[in-house]
Amino acid sequence: MKRVRCPKCDNYIIFDETKYEAGQSLVFQCNECGKQFGIRIGVSKLRPTQKEENKMTTEEQLTQQESEQGADNCGSIVVIENVFHYKQVLPLQMGDNKIGRYQKGNPINTPIETVDPSVDLWHCTINVARDKRGQLKYTLQDANSNTGTFVDNIEIKPRERRVIADGTLFTIGATSILLSIPPQA
Repeated sequence: MKRVRCPKCDNYIIFDETKYEAGQSLVFQCNECGKQFGIRIGVSKLRPTQKEENKMTTEEQLTQQESEQGADNCGSIVVIENVFHYKQVLPLQMGDNKIGRYQKGNPINTPIETVDPSVDLWHCTINVARDKRGQLKYTLQDANSNTGTFVDNIEIKPRERRVIADGTLFTIGATSILLSIPPQA
């Protein structure tokens, strides 16, 4: 089963892609807003298909990101597969990485594609900076979310900044996230 997102309201429409051939055009009408839109079955020229992305291991995805980002690689977060969505690997950048649920028009820079209602639109922030020795330093802060941000099952208090390291597992809503940093040179 595949799903497509309505370009107007971001509602998902699920369909069985095995009934169609590559190159075939399909027209959908959104049940929520009534918008009609078309898609063409086939491989995207922009990125691998979701099925291909999910087959890649985390290590392969990190290697691919490192080659794409070059020297500016600041690591990534791995959104672990849960009941709401598939695993995702999202690259981090220097400065504030605002993490939250994807929604069209949401100004965050690290969106998680999920339908988990316990993840806020802007749930937390990871700040990536260099310390006095030039090493990357990662600081996690809750963005006054409704369900809180937890590290090792301990909630981060409002305005608290927690330094996290490679392999730190933190939870936002019902979604678990793992910090993966590049080897230090």
